Amino acid sequence: MADQNNQNNQQPQDLNQLLKVRREKLASLQEAGKDPFVITKYDQTYHTDEVKAEYEKLEKELLGDWSDPDTTGMEEAEAREAKKNAYNERRAIMDAHPIEVSIAGRMMFKRVMGKASFCNIRDLKGDVQAYVSKDGVGEEAYADFKKSDIGDIYGIKGYAFRTMTGEISVHAHEITLLSKSLQILPEKFHGLTDTDTRYRQRYVDLIMNPESKEVFVKRSKIIREIRNFLAGRDFMEVETPTLVHNAGGAAARPFETHYNSLDEDVKLRISLELYLKRLIVGGLERVFEIGRVYRNEGIDTRHNPEFTLMELYQAYTDYNGMMELTESMFKYLAQEVCGTTTINYQGTEIDLGKPFERLTMTDAVKKYAGVDFDTVKDDAEAKALAKEKGVEFEERHKKGDILNLFFEEFCEEKLIQPTFIMDHPIDISPLTKKKPSDPSKVERFELFINGWEMCNAYSELNDPIDQRERFAAQDANAAAGDEEAEHTDEDFLNALEIGMPPTGGIGYGIDRLTMLLTDSASIRDVLLFPTLRQL
Repeated sequence: MADQNNQNNQQPQDLNQLLKVRREKLASLQEAGKDPFVITKYDQTYHTDEVKAEYEKLEKELLGDWSDPDTTGMEEAEAREAKKNAYNERRAIMDAHPIEVSIAGRMMFKRVMGKASFCNIRDLKGDVQAYVSKDGVGEEAYADFKKSDIGDIYGIKGYAFRTMTGEISVHAHEITLLSKSLQILPEKFHGLTDTDTRYRQRYVDLIMNPESKEVFVKRSKIIREIRNFLAGRDFMEVETPTLVHNAGGAAARPFETHYNSLDEDVKLRISLELYLKRLIVGGLERVFEIGRVYRNEGIDTRHNPEFTLMELYQAYTDYNGMMELTESMFKYLAQEVCGTTTINYQGTEIDLGKPFERLTMTDAVKKYAGVDFDTVKDDAEAKALAKEKGVEFEERHKKGDILNLFFEEFCEEKLIQPTFIMDHPIDISPLTKKKPSDPSKVERFELFINGWEMCNAYSELNDPIDQRERFAAQDANAAAGDEEAEHTDEDFLNALEIGMPPTGGIGYGIDRLTMLLTDSASIRDVLLFPTLRQL
């Protein structure tokens, strides 16, 4: 008969009764001395994908190129009998060499057919069917199993076999209820589709939507392969403070908090930069950190106030060295994680295998906006151009700020294929070394893919006198109302006065990189627990 326990299609008014029934089942098990919550471990020897792979491997060894009999011209009953005999013959050969397995996972489906049942078990690696019969597991265990609910977590011991319909399954000879589900999972045919619920109850999303789980498995692999790539280049992974007195290294508004024991106001870091550069001063020539940073700003499909940033710094190189490293790493990650350097993002093909285009910010604005800022004489002329082109600006903005506003307005969305945008104006780059050939610009680049900024890199400023002057300019911006301006960091200046070698540095948004390599439309799809308004 059909499984009476799969109650996902009941009306909302029945939910309280259904939840009550599940708790009553648990109480009954506990009264019978079968409380699943007292079990502390289970010997899981195989994941579901390993069961299938191992069985297919043994089939190939024992059966070779076995094929079903040719039933052409046979009557239906005769053909059915021939196939049955062939199946029994194959099954006898395989059963003589049983693969004993012990699997564990969540029951996602159950079909009871009297003295035997089929269920589907889902674990980290996938799903596998299990055949559970009264003869196989015993009358008492089978009776308990028939009362089980979708969502219960089971351990099943048995041997692998292939059904007549061709599905590799596990023939159970022992079943153990490891955890009783007291809630009701979404209806299995439609899954969990409401995006807000998926983000708020990620644990249900991971159960119901295998493609969501695959995104986070791939995210873990991305981070692992980043570490492998950098280890191959002799980088050292470090950790730096998340609570700081001066939240510098980026243009962003920080979150603020208070140390009770020290009676001091502190901030959550917005960047990893200034502490990592201190380590370069200390002689750690190649360092990187992957960590959370916090910016008190807007939320949209590409921004979350709490996100994962990776920054790395390498002594004795410049922004050209960082471009080579970045291009090599992106190609490496695409190949290792996606199996190809040509990826598809939301229907757009992106080629990470060919050399990345390189454009100065001035040339990009000239190409896409038709304005040559190299011919703009001063701030007043830049503001006049902005008014003419409808680009909004603030009175405090200088020529370099307005060049950047033109770039954001006219260029970013055009940069679909990987493009390095280079040589930013000094006005928006307070921590970057000036270009010797043009002191109004700095040795900086941003990588754009799919219209997104993917990373930001500098030839790091190591002149403490110049750095102090630029901090002073940032302090002035802050006094004028810029809540994202940096502030003078005296200890960092002291480190620079000790002496920092020529250094290249770069920061990567891990979440945005994960979006690209997993074809995810929103940053919330690659954050296990994104920031949401409290209900």
